Amino acid sequence: MQITINNHQYEANVGDRLLDIARTNHEHIGYFCGGNALCQTCYVKILEGAELLSPLNDDEKALLSENLIREGTRMACQTTVEKPGTIRFISAVEEVKQMFDTNPLQLAGYAGKMGWEAMVKFPDTLQYQSKRELNLMDVIADVLSGIADAFKLIGKAFESTCSCTTERCDCNTAKVN
Repeated sequence: MQITINNHQYEANVGDRLLDIARTNHEHIGYFCGGNALCQTCYVKILEGAELLSPLNDDEKALLSENLIREGTRMACQTTVEKPGTIRFISAVEEVKQMFDTNPLQLAGYAGKMGWEAMVKFPDTLQYQSKRELNLMDVIADVLSGIADAFKLIGKAFESTCSCTTERCDCNTAKVN
C-alpha cells in the first residue's frame, strides 16, 4: 500500500508504525525517546486515511489534548496501520519547517498553541507517566538507537558527492561531464 509522508510517497504494510515508516524512509519526523511515548516529539497530523489507523491508545489519550485529537494529531510512535488504503500525514517538524519557509510569522502563533495544548494536558501527562512501568535499560537502548540514527542521517548529509571526470569512476552515481 502507499503512504504519503510530508508529500513523499512510500510503501507501507499493515502493522507498521508510522514512526518506523518515516524513519526507514529518512523522513523529517521528531523522535527522541525511541518510540516509548515519553518525549512527544513525533506528533503527526493525519490528512487522509485516519480510519485505516489504530485507534487512539491510552498513551495518546493521556498526552494529546482534545483540540489536537480533533485536528487529527496522532503520536507516530503509537499509531499503526491497521487496514490497507491511502494514508497521508505531515509531521509536526515538517509543518514547522514549511511555516518557516512560507510564512515565518505563523510560528509564534503555532508555538503558543502547541504550548497551550501541552499545558492543558500536563496534569494528565504527569499522572499517566508516573504510573507507567518502563524497563529503564530498554528505554536507554531505544534513546541511544535514536541518537545513532540521527548521527547516521547527519553523516549522510555531509557525504561528499561524486565528481568523477574520467571514464573510470568508483562512485555509485553518474560521472560529471
